[in-house]
Amino acid sequence: MRMGFDLSLQQTQKLVMTPELRQAIKLLQFNSYELNEYLETQMESNPLIERELKKDNKETQEDVSIDQKEDIDWKEYSNQYDDISYKKVNRNKDEYNYENFITKEESLKEHLSLQLDLTFSEGIDKLIASILIENIDSNGYISTSLEDISSYLNISTKKIEDILYLIQTFEPIGVGARDIKECLKIQLKNKKLDDPDIISIINNHLEDVGANRLGKISKTIGISIKRVQYLCDIIKTLEPKPGRGFPSDDDDIKYVKPDVVLEEVDGEYIIRVNDTTAPRLIINDFYKNMLNNKENNDASKFINHKLNSAMWLIKSIEQRRMTIFKVVTSIVKYQKDFFKKGQKFLKPLTLREIADDIEMHESTVSRATNGKYIQTPRGLFELKYFFSSGIKASDGNVASTGVKSIIKELVENENSKKPLSDQKIADTLKQKEINISRRTVAKYRDELNIPSSSKRRRY
Repeated sequence: MRMGFDLSLQQTQKLVMTPELRQAIKLLQFNSYELNEYLETQMESNPLIERELKKDNKETQEDVSIDQKEDIDWKEYSNQYDDISYKKVNRNKDEYNYENFITKEESLKEHLSLQLDLTFSEGIDKLIASILIENIDSNGYISTSLEDISSYLNISTKKIEDILYLIQTFEPIGVGARDIKECLKIQLKNKKLDDPDIISIINNHLEDVGANRLGKISKTIGISIKRVQYLCDIIKTLEPKPGRGFPSDDDDIKYVKPDVVLEEVDGEYIIRVNDTTAPRLIINDFYKNMLNNKENNDASKFINHKLNSAMWLIKSIEQRRMTIFKVVTSIVKYQKDFFKKGQKFLKPLTLREIADDIEMHESTVSRATNGKYIQTPRGLFELKYFFSSGIKASDGNVASTGVKSIIKELVENENSKKPLSDQKIADTLKQKEINISRRTVAKYRDELNIPSSSKRRRY
């Protein structure tokens, strides 16, 4: 066997991920907020990049200036002003001003503290009340035992309990309760509905109310099932978490800007990529003019380098815009029945079908739809919403979302005294030639937060 060193040429093919290609892929998968944050960092590091500002329709000088040759009705002019430069304001007229807006919603503890100041004067009572309010959680319940507060303040538990009863009269009604039973009873007392039977149900049968076991409650308490249902309906109108109507410190509020807007004009759908989520960038004129200055070679090299980087970024942004436009155009073409007729007509769709239609890779379509939203005449949807599995039907496949819509409609129109079981819903769907098992019906029903037939039954 001959061994040795020699030189040889071999031709191979492989994909090289250039920095520009990586940048284009990164931009495509960004949602609107991530894209804007990325562009802010790019504009900080590259002085040649600027956002293109829209030119507003400004009033001409003739519109805003006073023609000195015209006669001025000074009496009418002066009636508009209280003083030399202060225009009169019509206080009865609804108008926008900064005083009508707040930067932060009032929290539960802030709401209770305001009522605390109006109820208690300075002293030990106010101190106890403020400590109790600090120990109320986001749902409106006392999160610490009164015994712990008693030992901390070296004050009797009876005194603290008396202050707590005063706090329980605050808005929202039911706040300051120690458990759900006390919370519901506070609300009933406020409504003057402290009936012995309903109190008995709250004390002993809350789980039965949740499971709709009205027959068991009827036998235990010794009242008719119709009366039990009436009392349970009252209980279901009460708020088990009185504090959840207020924002908490842990609330993570997310705001969505649609990346694409779909409008219907004369029966045709017009697709528009939102400029705020795909901003247009331009090159700064000052630095462009500096390229013509040949006196400073170092500056010219720096500007040329930054110019190439800026041009690639602008090209990637435009490519991102066109890719999203093509993907949405294809989705609208496939799901036109949904936009015209509603959720039941949503068709099953896969990323592969869209990729084949626009002649792009499936991963590109996935990046273009991930985290992107579209504003349509039927509401705001994530682009991923339009991709769902299919179920066989007489007129082709039906999307699982459409099947859920049919199930929801069947439940809404059922006889409440004889609610449809999962098997009955499955049989009804089979009559519509939609083949679906009872277990799948139960799965979809749970996803729609629809209780079982036994819990939906009314007497």
